[in-house]
Amino acid sequence: MFSWVSKDARRKKEPELFQTVAEGLRQLYAQKLLPLEEHYRFHEFHSPALEDADFDNKPMVLLVGQYSTGKTTFIRHLIEQDFPGMRIGPEPTTDSFIAVMHGPTEGMVPGNALVVDPRRPFRKLNAFGNAFLNRGYDFAAVLEWFAERVDRIILLFDAHKLDISDEFSEVIKALKNHEDKIRVVLNKADQIETQQLMWVYGALMWSLGKIINTPEVVRVYIGSFWSHPLLIPDNRKLFEAEEQDLFKDIQSLPRNAALWKLNDLIKRARLAKVHAYIISSLKKEMPNVFGKESKKKELVNNLGEIYQKIEREHQISPGDFPNLHKMQELLQTQDFSKFQALKPKLLGTVDDMLANDITRLMVMVHQEESLMPAQVVKGGAFEGTMKGPFGHGYGEGAGEGIDDVEWVVGKDKPTYYEIFYTLSSVNGKITGANAKKEMVKSKLPNTVLGKIWKLADVDRNGLLDDEEFALANHLIKVKLEGHELPADLPPHLIPPSKRRHE
Repeated sequence: MFSWVSKDARRKKEPELFQTVAEGLRQLYAQKLLPLEEHYRFHEFHSPALEDADFDNKPMVLLVGQYSTGKTTFIRHLIEQDFPGMRIGPEPTTDSFIAVMHGPTEGMVPGNALVVDPRRPFRKLNAFGNAFLNRGYDFAAVLEWFAERVDRIILLFDAHKLDISDEFSEVIKALKNHEDKIRVVLNKADQIETQQLMWVYGALMWSLGKIINTPEVVRVYIGSFWSHPLLIPDNRKLFEAEEQDLFKDIQSLPRNAALWKLNDLIKRARLAKVHAYIISSLKKEMPNVFGKESKKKELVNNLGEIYQKIEREHQISPGDFPNLHKMQELLQTQDFSKFQALKPKLLGTVDDMLANDITRLMVMVHQEESLMPAQVVKGGAFEGTMKGPFGHGYGEGAGEGIDDVEWVVGKDKPTYYEIFYTLSSVNGKITGANAKKEMVKSKLPNTVLGKIWKLADVDRNGLLDDEEFALANHLIKVKLEGHELPADLPPHLIPPSKRRHE
């Protein structure tokens, strides 16, 4: 159990006590941000109000892709079982949403029933009406709704037929302000040769760079995410490493769930503040009696200038403003006379939340993360490569010889010993200076060679005997072959003479 107590007597006479981050976020939203949203009709322009389930729900992943890119097969690969309603095969369109969730029994829940379940975070999808629940709706708007609430967004592309349609390009643009959640999977990569794969990867990065406008390059995972044999196995090791990196990213979501919810609430609060400034500015410019309709048209057309004025007066970043054209379109149907004037008290409450309450919750976030188990996501493909001989890197690099009876370094021992006895050993050992002359011939950086020295000097006496020198050269070979060095020397690499015998 965690708690933090507010000591600012000016804000409240009674201290605020939060048991968890989720509870704290829920209370802060209801008490400090929601009143601002309701006062300036935020929900009619941007996103429906948040509910308890939005703060309590488990982490969610939004998988988006064009038709026949392997979305269903990708999910099937992760959970290693069929799920109700799945259908694998060419589809003419991908205009529907399917929520795959864990439950005590298998079954399908129709959309109309799902959106009235208070235990699920989908109730506010009712705002998109029956058109959404029965297809035929604003796909980009619904996608934006999901993007605001999920913890990770995976864009799936087919390496064999790489193209980004205009429609899908608009879909990606709808994810604006959520770029930090986006990951990309270049699927079916085993169907093309290495040289062509390099070209496809470069083309994808170039295309995404024009759509996702961020200073950081989006992470792209390359692989073939299904259980069938690889058609072209040349890049097997690359695919295995990429798959493990993706698994680690997904497995990190439960540990970071509270942090993502905190981050999303901050983004929502910043947008709500800007929205309040926009609405109050429009209200201020409207006449009291005559010429309301003509003035409304003028204000909508000049909304860009209003944005710039608000940006200057309140020192707001241009990135915090809503899409100009979308806002102009939404304002066309609004009655400006019902807009509210600026209310500093509401804005001050949100500022106080951002400056003080969020800071305290951040401390709780780190406390909760530290108590989370290392592996929270279990089952399916996440278990298949965790242990045993098919774990990633098992028997390779520093893991070579892990199951051998004989010391794996011993097979190259004659070569290493021949070098060792040319290095002026004294009492069967060479100094660090003499070892360095030979080890630097590998051209590895001193930082790497220093780590190798530390691993090889098993008895920590600052000298290397013939077995330790052989071990150092073996580790150099491991690194030169592109593998990572272990943090600690694995038991199977310890020289036989240094092993403790019961």
